[in-house]
Amino acid sequence: MAPPENAGVSNAAQAPQPSRYDPKFTQHVLDTMGPNVEPRNRQVLSAFIRHLHDFSREVELTIDEWMAGVQFVNELGRIYTESNKTRNEAHRISDILGLETLVDEIAHKIISDTGVDPTSSAILGPFWSPHAPFRENGGTIIQNPNPTGRVCLMHGIISDLVTGKPIPNAVFDIWQASSNGKYDFQDPENQTPNNLRGKFRADENGKYWFYCYHPTAYSLPRDGPSHQLLQMMDRHPMRPAHIHIMVTHPDYKGCTTQLYPKDDPWLSTDTVFAVKDDLVVDFKPLEGDDKAEIELDYNVILAPKDYKGKAF
Repeated sequence: MAPPENAGVSNAAQAPQPSRYDPKFTQHVLDTMGPNVEPRNRQVLSAFIRHLHDFSREVELTIDEWMAGVQFVNELGRIYTESNKTRNEAHRISDILGLETLVDEIAHKIISDTGVDPTSSAILGPFWSPHAPFRENGGTIIQNPNPTGRVCLMHGIISDLVTGKPIPNAVFDIWQASSNGKYDFQDPENQTPNNLRGKFRADENGKYWFYCYHPTAYSLPRDGPSHQLLQMMDRHPMRPAHIHIMVTHPDYKGCTTQLYPKDDPWLSTDTVFAVKDDLVVDFKPLEGDDKAEIELDYNVILAPKDYKGKAF
């Protein structure tokens, strides 16, 4: 007969080692929450405090490191002021730590039981605007032409995940940076409001089509705390070229996502981790259209609002 697994090991060696820290401290902090805390707030805050305390013990956080963190948070708030709301550094920190992409997946991931998956979601990012105008199919979102921009005819069909049928009247909202890597409100000297933004309503066959630019890669700002954090991690600040889209219909789960050219050099190291395989697209040469030199054919699949997908 084989000896017991722990034969020869003393009881003292098997016993858990006592912590050098007060084992009751974290629970005491949690217990100070009053009886009127909303259940979801209690769940989220309790988990946050436990993880924060465990992290601090694991790395044995020093006073200087803790204070550096406090100053870092203060700097995030200093940059985001009443006069500079386009610089949301706290949002950007969430991005470069992968938090926004993870929260987006938690909120929107659907595993289909139809054999076809809905179009993957990706982060909204800080540059969406609710004020983009509706434009006619076949129109353009280019209000202020940039001489280096490559005009693209973008088109496709929006369809139902379950039936495969087109979805008439779905709204296709698009926004993108100009070929200088800046969005309209980052670049008021060269771009008027709603340049490279627009909403298009799919026709009776679920089709949309319009003119935009081939997207351009750009860097996150290099003059704030988010860039300091990237430097600490020896990471670059580049986002691959991308087009933002948001596709909605009252009867369907909406899809907010980003599309990336397949030859972009930053795909595998996107600084906000938003690239997914089905969002990598192929821009192709276009002939016979004097308005554009390339085209992008991209179909969107939406799940019905009550669709649950596979259970786990």
